[in-house]
Amino acid sequence: MDHRDFGLSETQRDMRGMARDFVEREVIPHAREWDREEAVDPAIPRRLGELGFLGLTLPEEYGGVPVDTLSYAVVTEELGRGDSSVRGIVSVSLGLVAKTIAAHGTGEQKQQWLPRLAAGTALGCFGLTEPETGSDAGSLRTRARRDGGAESGDWIIDGAKMFITNGTVADVALTFARTGEDGITAFLVPTDTPGFTATEIHGKLGLRGQATAELTYDGVRVPDSARLGEVGKGLGIALGALSRGRISVAAGSVGLAQGALDAAVRHATEREQFGKPVASFQLVQELLAESEVDIRAARLLTYQVARMADAGATPRQYATEASIAKYHASETAVKVSNNCLQTFGGYGFIDEYPAGKYLRDARVLTLYEGTSQVQKLIIGRALTGVDALT
Repeated sequence: MDHRDFGLSETQRDMRGMARDFVEREVIPHAREWDREEAVDPAIPRRLGELGFLGLTLPEEYGGVPVDTLSYAVVTEELGRGDSSVRGIVSVSLGLVAKTIAAHGTGEQKQQWLPRLAAGTALGCFGLTEPETGSDAGSLRTRARRDGGAESGDWIIDGAKMFITNGTVADVALTFARTGEDGITAFLVPTDTPGFTATEIHGKLGLRGQATAELTYDGVRVPDSARLGEVGKGLGIALGALSRGRISVAAGSVGLAQGALDAAVRHATEREQFGKPVASFQLVQELLAESEVDIRAARLLTYQVARMADAGATPRQYATEASIAKYHASETAVKVSNNCLQTFGGYGFIDEYPAGKYLRDARVLTLYEGTSQVQKLIIGRALTGVDALT
């Protein structure tokens, strides 16, 4: 039995197998081209929707696929193995946006957005990070003010967001804006609203196929029915979304690391130096062995927090475990992809080979949805009871 099957149900193994088939047929053969062209095939979101991958864990009544969180994790792991840019579409549109609507939305909001998000006919983006506000989410500067009645008037949003995944392809932007001196509120902003613009960011180190954008809100008017949750409660909604989202980022990191290790093993067994396979050298085997151990640990940490969610824990209750998994898995992805490049030697510097792309894509995993340093502070706060973030 493959050690990766350990503890998985038949349904979870089937979900992983379906994702693996999709990745092998429709992602891996094109990933290098998408990286060079800085764009994933625009048909991919619809395919992800047709396979149910954009509806995982969502209620069936809204077109979702009501599987457990661990099934979602093994699917995102496989997507991460194939191309982290494709995995990011799912992690954001489903993991950060659709799941947040399912958790906090009104019946009307769920009906308006979830069926299309689950089908891949619409995508979502998560508007939290700003040009001057990254890790310190509570200090965001985008503002929303009422225009009209104090209880039911429209909202006018002004501000900017930065490094937003899916930003130029999204149909709805889950936007967080300050609505008072101490409060942040969440809004579901259709991206065709006048005053909303998305500008794609090019020249990225990694995740080149992923649509990453700067968003601008210039007098964007939305009705009060676009507000998600209570006024002033948006920061809690954002932090809960990030705890949920860290499960998929951890899983995707495990998948990327697995892909890098698989590539390194293939190269080491096929490439010869001094008349024998590179794999016969002890220090090469050390690189491969360290990578395998780190990946197994990262996978177990990720599956652990997914199982906590499936056992009924809330995002607040598993926030520390999500940070542990995200921290270890993302750092593992960087280490393993670096080991992969070292195993390839000079060939790792040529983009005809996969090692360089793995390392470039891995590097951002330690930055977004909470840097490794922020994860350490979250873990440290849980250990000591002292909040070093304030």
